[in-house]
Amino acid sequence: MAEKVLVTGGGGYIGSHCVVELIEAGYQPVVVDNFSNAVRGEGNVPESIRRIEKLLKTSIEFHELDLLDRPGLEKLFKKHSFSAVIHFAGLKAVGESVEKPLLYYKVNLTAFMNLLEVMQAHRVRNLVFSSSATVYGDPQRLPIDEQHPVGGCTNPYGKTKYFIEEMVKDHCKAEKVAVGRRECLSVYGNDYDTIDGTGVRDYIHVVDLAKGHIAALKKLKEDCGCKVYNLGTGKGYSVLEMVKAMEKASGKEIPYKIAPRRGGDVASCYADPRLAEKELGWKAQFDLERMCEDLWRWQSMNPTGFSNGTC
Repeated sequence: MAEKVLVTGGGGYIGSHCVVELIEAGYQPVVVDNFSNAVRGEGNVPESIRRIEKLLKTSIEFHELDLLDRPGLEKLFKKHSFSAVIHFAGLKAVGESVEKPLLYYKVNLTAFMNLLEVMQAHRVRNLVFSSSATVYGDPQRLPIDEQHPVGGCTNPYGKTKYFIEEMVKDHCKAEKVAVGRRECLSVYGNDYDTIDGTGVRDYIHVVDLAKGHIAALKKLKEDCGCKVYNLGTGKGYSVLEMVKAMEKASGKEIPYKIAPRRGGDVASCYADPRLAEKELGWKAQFDLERMCEDLWRWQSMNPTGFSNGTC
């Protein structure tokens, strides 16, 4: 019988791609989502999950559930015997977190504490947490390896990810284990110390990212304890380089305007993924051109997102 894996926030962008990879790897995903970042489809199922079911000709168990709902979470764990949890759920916008810090602390941290406590009560000890490069703050060196200091976060979103990482570490110690929808693109800041003044990030194909989470899930079978792996291409691209790549993929000129820097942003941030390759056997396969081609193909078929597109 296939191992059951709970995927929180499984109706979202990265979560839904991870669901695909779980099924392909022989796992049985059970998805929960509260629709804060997912589009509701037929039968009150996320449209992303509905499409996966159609494409893979399978059925996926879904529950509309907010992790702040502790009784609902308890009920779910009593129903299923999960071998592991992959945690994606949470608020995720850097700029919004600067404007609404209390909301981010309440939602991200309280929800995770509920999840961790319920996992403990039901003896589920395997967790893959999808963190963020924001835990490294303004990088002291590039590319960022797993030994880079953490905690110098520049925004509340990053702090919630950092606090969750710390919770996991402490818990482990205690347990002994471009479609025309906008007139133009806003580029937030062009005066950073980078190749063209715009922010540099480690863009990664979502399929590569999903496969990285599955590789981490398999690593847990080795009873490896609490481990941190950076997933990335190992190369940073500026915002304007990304714009040019999207123009090439779409065959369209993408108008943009320079806007003021956003609070909490840093100049450059990209990962050193060599440890993931060495210990997980994972390496990003898709380059920037492929990322943009696939993104443009999907967006062209779904001009308004999941709300009114084709499968």
